[in-house]
Order: sequence, then structure tokens, then C-alpha cells
Amino acid sequence: MEEKQTNNQAEELTYQKKSFYETADEDTMKAIFAYATSYAAFLDKAKTEREAVSEGVKMAEAAGYTPYTFGEKLEAGALRYYNNRGKNLFLIRKGTAPLDKDGIRILAAHIDSPRIDLKQNPLYEDSQMAFFKTHYYGGLRKYQWLAIPLAIHGSVVLESGEVVSICLGEEDSEPVFYINDLLPHLAREQATKPMASAVSGESLNILIGGIPCKSEDVSDKIKQHVLELLFEKYQIKERDFQSAELCVVPAFKARDVGFDRAFIGAYGHDDRVCAYPALTATIEDEDKTHTILTILADKEETGSEGNTGMQCRLLLDIIEDMAACDGVSGAAVRAASKCLSADVNAAFDPNFAEVFERKNAAIISCGAVMSKFTGSGGKSSTNDASAEFIGEIRRMFDKDGIVWQTAELGKVDIGGGGTVAKYIANLNIDTVDMGVPVISMHAPYEVVSKADLYALYRAFAAFCRY
Repeated sequence: MEEKQTNNQAEELTYQKKSFYETADEDTMKAIFAYATSYAAFLDKAKTEREAVSEGVKMAEAAGYTPYTFGEKLEAGALRYYNNRGKNLFLIRKGTAPLDKDGIRILAAHIDSPRIDLKQNPLYEDSQMAFFKTHYYGGLRKYQWLAIPLAIHGSVVLESGEVVSICLGEEDSEPVFYINDLLPHLAREQATKPMASAVSGESLNILIGGIPCKSEDVSDKIKQHVLELLFEKYQIKERDFQSAELCVVPAFKARDVGFDRAFIGAYGHDDRVCAYPALTATIEDEDKTHTILTILADKEETGSEGNTGMQCRLLLDIIEDMAACDGVSGAAVRAASKCLSADVNAAFDPNFAEVFERKNAAIISCGAVMSKFTGSGGKSSTNDASAEFIGEIRRMFDKDGIVWQTAELGKVDIGGGGTVAKYIANLNIDTVDMGVPVISMHAPYEVVSKADLYALYRAFAAFCRY
């Protein structure tokens, strides 16, 4: 009897991360895999921020959301969305609780991912090949983008003002695009360079054509043939690239990984693996008490600058507008509000164990991960959530038996990273990061656990409800 009590006491007093798969019953396993299937379908349709906003609007409208207008007084139960320039989306669900007393429950994820953008004058020909010049976007590792199939997504504004949408390279019947790599037989000098400088940004040129046009009076015949094809299909002329936003992304589809299909491999988990649960948790929430504001933000990978990033004052404008329409103080609403900054963390990888501090690393399949702080070195450039706020979130999760863990991003002096949390916290809103562990973060093909994805969805649902 005494030994049993001692074992129970040890279990009660100590903490150890456990795999969600190990504790999940049959019904939960079915739910995990079903949710992962719907998420994978979303990923394949939303490889850029424009596409993610488009899919988010479709989901919101199907659930009864309508466009938000500044100056509109929202009654309890109102469902609204604000589409900011096609690259940043806000979902609003007005609750019954007073804004100045209960505040707003905010879920904020970002929908941009590292990629390669075309320059404004990208098209050229050299050595019987046509290429696009590029400028990479976000913190990617350049060598990973060589010699893989690529697709082109984006919008071109023609001289007439018409907007042409392009998505080419995703279907099996369509061509893909490619960045040339150097063969190992000639790469002896390149192999001696540091990884960060072995491939230059200016060498990330996209191979797009190789057949010359029939005209005899044209010098760059392959370039001309490409222009003829673009005009034939899209009515695009060369100068139209100057008013275009075209992105090059991996042409891979989301796929199950492993014999047991425990994981999902895909481009853009960071941070659509948080954006999709935020969307679905908001749309499906049936509790009407709290006012919910879900944000899908752009430009996080480049510092959240600009009028579609989280440093834009649009969030403040929406909060202030809602407060004014209710006749309450915007400052009081912000002080009472709470936010889960929905962003990922690095999964502990035993193949690179030297950069992690295992006790405080995110372990794959052990649930949603809370990052109390981010930044680098001595916690520079970070939001550091208070113990009181984490205690409140912890109690919310415990009510629903949410599987979750805490983590830091690697060893203290190894590296680090940031999220949008600090920009929201700067508005006097309690904020903490909540996401999932990611393997090979920022690679063209990242991996997450289906169990962690479902745990995060349930965590966001609990945050909306309690």
C-alpha cells in the first residue's frame, strides 16, 4: 500500500512529456487522422498568402460570415470578416460578454512562408535557355531550392488594369520549373565554401524555356518564344511583370510520411499548420460568450512590416472601432484581451541533437507547444508571457484534457527566432506563442505530426470557449 502511494505521489509531483499517440483512444485516433486529411487539402490549395486568404474567405462565407465595415455596431452573434488587400484576413465573432470587461480572444497566425519571388524585370536568355531572375523571400536555405520541381503562383496586373491569376506547375499535366545545380564533378571549389555562401541569391534563376521562336529578326529567340506563350495564355507582355506579384514555390503535394502515416510532409507548415486550426476552431466554435478575433497575417517571415503585416495598425484600428461602436474604451478592451500568437517551434531532432537542450525542446507528437518567449541570446526582441497568463491558459487546456508542452527554440546561444507575439503584446494584450513542433522548418518540404496538429486545434477551441 505504501509503495503504491509512493508511485502515485511520484506521478503526481513529476512531469514527463508523453506521445499523444500513446494515450489516444480509437475515436481520438480517427479524429486525428480525419482532421489531418482536411488540413492537407487546405495546404495544397493555399501555398501563398493570397491563396490562404482566398480559402479562408470561402470557409468563412460558408459558415455565415459577411464583410466587416468600419463604423458598424456588431450585435452579439454577428459573424464578420475583413479581407485586407487579399493577403491578410480578420475573422470576427461578436460575443455576448461586454468588450471592456471580457476583452477579445485573439488567435493570430501568419500565412506567408519562405519562397522565391520574381524580380520586376525577370526574363532573360542565355546559352539556349530562358530564365527568370529572382529575389528570395524570408529565411530560406538557398541550397535546398536547387534541383527540385517548382511551381509559379501569383497575380499580374495588366496594362488595362485587369488582374490575371496564375497557378502553374501543380497539376501532373502542367510543366514545372527548376533552378539549376552544379554537378559534383565540377563542384570541388564550391564544396569548400561555407554552406551559407556556396549558393548566391543572384544564382537562384528559374529555368523556364528552351525552344526558339520562328522569327529571324529577333535576337533572343527563346525569350521571345516564352513571351509569345505567356501572351497567348495570359495576355501578359514583358512590361506587365513590373506590376506583378509572382512567387515560386515547391511543386510538391502534401503527403503522409512514414509506414504508419503518423506525419504530414508539405511545403508551408510554417505557419499554415497554425492558421488552419485557428480558422476551423473559430468557425466551428458554438460558445457565444467571448468575442473572437482570428488573424491570418502576411509578412511575418520578413519582419511583419507593411500594411498587411502585424506591425500595421489595422489590428488596433479594428479593436478601437469595435470599442467605439459599443461605447466603451479601446484601452479597456485591449487590457482585458488575451491572445494566442499561433506560431510553430522547432521539433527536437536526434540527428542534430547538438543544437537543442532536450529537456526544454519540443518533442514531436507530444502535443501543441507553448513558447513562453522567443527571440535570441538574452531573450532579445521577444514577448515574454507572464506566469499568471500562462497559468490561466493552462487551466483552460486542463479543462478539456488538451495535450500540450512547453519549449524553447534551441540552446540559448545557438540561434533563435521571432514571431508576431511581441507586436500584439505591445498593445497591452496578454500574449503567448502556441503552435506545433516542426521538423526541417523553413525547408521546401517540412514535416509535422498529425497528433500535434489535432492537439493544437483542440487547444484553440478551448481558448475560444473558456
